[in-house]
Amino acid sequence: MLRHALPLLLCSMLAQTCAAADAAADPALVAAIAAIKAVDNHAHALPASEPDAVDPTDPLGRTAFAYPVRLRVDNPEYGEAWRALYGYAHADMSGDHPREALRAKLDLMRKKGQRYPAWVLDQAGIDIMLVNNPVLGAGQGAPRFLWVPTGDGLLFPFDVDNADIGALRRQIAIGAAPGTLDAYVANIVVPALRQWKAGKAVAVKFTAAYFRSLDFAAVEAADAAPIYAKLASSPSATQAPAQLKTLQDYLFRTIAAEAGRLGLPVHIHTGVGADPYFGIGGSNPLLLEAAFNDPALRHTRFVMIHGGWPFEREAGVMLLKPNVYADFSAQAFLRSTAALSATLQDWLEFFPEKILFGTDAYSEETPLANWEEKTWLTTRTARAALALALTRMMAAGQITRPRAEQLARMVLRDNALRLYGLGGP
Repeated sequence: MLRHALPLLLCSMLAQTCAAADAAADPALVAAIAAIKAVDNHAHALPASEPDAVDPTDPLGRTAFAYPVRLRVDNPEYGEAWRALYGYAHADMSGDHPREALRAKLDLMRKKGQRYPAWVLDQAGIDIMLVNNPVLGAGQGAPRFLWVPTGDGLLFPFDVDNADIGALRRQIAIGAAPGTLDAYVANIVVPALRQWKAGKAVAVKFTAAYFRSLDFAAVEAADAAPIYAKLASSPSATQAPAQLKTLQDYLFRTIAAEAGRLGLPVHIHTGVGADPYFGIGGSNPLLLEAAFNDPALRHTRFVMIHGGWPFEREAGVMLLKPNVYADFSAQAFLRSTAALSATLQDWLEFFPEKILFGTDAYSEETPLANWEEKTWLTTRTARAALALALTRMMAAGQITRPRAEQLARMVLRDNALRLYGLGGP
């Protein structure tokens, strides 16, 4: 009964969200969009597990730093997620009400067991989720959950005094680096990518903007090899930033080329990051243009994760490149429905075949604003924003209703199926 009632519930909620943002939202289009089983291009969902005991005095938990408004744990929209997911019966989030929601959530996790992650996808109307975690865990098997490993560790052949980068290197189990750059590529880089491919990875992700600018220049092996050799002979030597950049530039393009040969799209974090001191200027998608234009990388498909916001216009222009795509993950919880709809309309009017839906649903120490609630909330926002954008395009005479429904299905599902070779619609 719940399975049959879910599309009607989603349709009702989407209609209310669209109406609040734009009275011209087309109800029939909202209904059609609610029925599409989506493919989530980018998320960090947790596997199933026996829930830990949570401090009952703080059911909302805390975040690492002050979040933007829509991500704050007191955002009343999370109450809507609790109602949809856990049967939350209250109209507010005061007093002991969040504690009731948390008890209901934990009971549900125990009841569902390993079926819990897939159940969450069902509630959001998601068919397939690409998970960017070191490994997939319990309840995250194919075909519902597909794996995207992180490749940044390969950009650091030698250890550095940075805990985050050290963790990235450990994910790839980089041991003692070979003595030459050629040997590093042949014995570390290529086997890692082939192992991921054999392990059913569907893409490889880079978060490089967290530790450097995205301007990966063209570097010849003859220029990178001496830098590598110097560090190999004296790993404790000072690693000058300019030399490290040269080596990383060479390795990134080498990795991207090999990923292309293996049929693995390259995901790249673009736009704002989850750190108040993140270098936003270095995450502009325009910085990637030289790599996108590289003739040696024409067979590699790139996906600009998060669509570059606040550089979403620049990301949209990059869709002109034949092998470049963008998802709008994170934008659906960082921005309002109306703001996101404007970006989607710009992109839809340019290259609709290159747009991918994504949630960026992630986990943190906020039990009631975790990956599950973010999955539900961002999916609802994305559908509502898409409906608004397409409604305006219909009203302007740019597209017909059948074309609007086709575009919605492309963005939410079909474009990803084609990109990753997951079969027909």
